Amino acid sequence: MIINNNLSAMNAHRQLGVNQGMAAKAQEKLSSGLRINRAGDDAAGLAISEKMRAQVRGLDQASRNAQDGISLIQTAEGALNETHSILQRMRELATQSANDTNDGSNDREAIQKEMDELANELTRINKDTTFNGQSIFNGGGTDGNGTGSFSLHIGADGSSEKLNITIGQFDAATLLVSGGEDAEAGADVSARYTGATFTATDGDDASFTITTNAQGEVTNVRNAAGEAVDLDSFSGEFTSSTGDTLTFAAPTAEDNTQIPPVEAAAGSLTSAVTTEASEARAGIDVTTREAATTAIDTINDAINTVSQNRAQLGAWQNRLEHTISNLENTSENLTAAESRIRDVDMAKEIMEFTKQNILAQASQSMLAQANQAPQQVLQLLG
Repeated sequence: MIINNNLSAMNAHRQLGVNQGMAAKAQEKLSSGLRINRAGDDAAGLAISEKMRAQVRGLDQASRNAQDGISLIQTAEGALNETHSILQRMRELATQSANDTNDGSNDREAIQKEMDELANELTRINKDTTFNGQSIFNGGGTDGNGTGSFSLHIGADGSSEKLNITIGQFDAATLLVSGGEDAEAGADVSARYTGATFTATDGDDASFTITTNAQGEVTNVRNAAGEAVDLDSFSGEFTSSTGDTLTFAAPTAEDNTQIPPVEAAAGSLTSAVTTEASEARAGIDVTTREAATTAIDTINDAINTVSQNRAQLGAWQNRLEHTISNLENTSENLTAAESRIRDVDMAKEIMEFTKQNILAQASQSMLAQANQAPQQVLQLLG
């Protein structure tokens, strides 16, 4: 018998430590619900799990973003729904005004007052409809500067060459369009952009044509001299000789404010052409039967435009709802995959904990018996 080194006790002690360590790990997994609590548990599994977690969180945030988009669309839809109601009432008033049974201008003036207030309400809805502090209908944003230059050399034979530049739809407060700074006598200098054409000619006559529509919004266009021309859904053509004055007035009502004069200089315009919607009765005049008939057509066009916009909003909302459904489905599948890698099987781990706990108790009992073995040597001495 050996007493200096109790190998049985040492072995029992080592096994006790192993069993207690395994029981502690099982207890940690049971308390956290995770199979992988640190990289040492499963390094590769941890890396895969973290990548999946990042994807899941990104998908969940994308779903919330889409929900915000639906909220914005619903806000716009509510405003357009009220706009539809107002336009229907305006059409009703225009139809009423078109009736010749109205007593002179008094009845139509009363109708016009309500028409003006409804038009003002449409303007207010357009300006004040916001979502999270951002205007929905009247645009906005941060001003930006864009520059570019082009050089075009004309041949010695004097033949004309043209450079066309196409600009996509845009919103701009000020657009500077200019021709070349150096032009020989007798040459035509022109600058164009989609929707309008400005031409400066080295002669006594100057003319240009403006054609804009509701696509985009160009509120201030400047010619090569830096002078402003304000446009607001205006379509027209005018020509003047040097020194002549052109005067314009909006044709919608007798009390419209006259547009400021436009003086034609050599190849340029020196003042702006502007008109205010409030001065033109918002473009809807029902003070005469003829005007009321025209107003009905105008309002019909507006109703159709709002209907198209609402249809587009509905299409966007349906698309976002499908997007959210797809995101949630993908997130669910990734979460399930990540769970299989990282989460613990509780039943299996309870079984493992019970096993290690019993082994630890058995090791402790064997250690106690191994410690008593050297005492048997005393009996030999006795």
